[in-house]
Amino acid sequence: MGTDETARSSEAVEGYIDLYLLPVPEENLDAYRRQATIFGTVVKEHGGLGYREFRGDDLREGFSAEPGVMLTTAVAEFRSRAHRDEVMAKVLEDPRIKGSMDGDQLADMGQMQYGGFRTFVAP
Repeated sequence: MGTDETARSSEAVEGYIDLYLLPVPEENLDAYRRQATIFGTVVKEHGGLGYREFRGDDLREGFSAEPGVMLTTAVAEFRSRAHRDEVMAKVLEDPRIKGSMDGDQLADMGQMQYGGFRTFVAP
């Protein structure tokens, strides 16, 4: 394997994600889906490798939300933490995202949990 191939291999294994966990009132799910679609599109336009949102389906007892609230999680993919920082700086300055932060919130953002994770197993 040449030096370039080794670098690409290492970069793929060294992937980085942001993981967001957010309870969303079920009455706001359609509007939240639209907002999340815009967010994911903007992440990818500014260089993110991927973006997906999931909703809770088969959750253990201690991992659920109150009645009428759907637990959602989002995964944004990047090459590295530095790449994430670069992309997210652009995302947060994008007018489509700044505009969505103004006004009524679709969920209690104070309940959102999030963090960055480095790949550590990639079979």
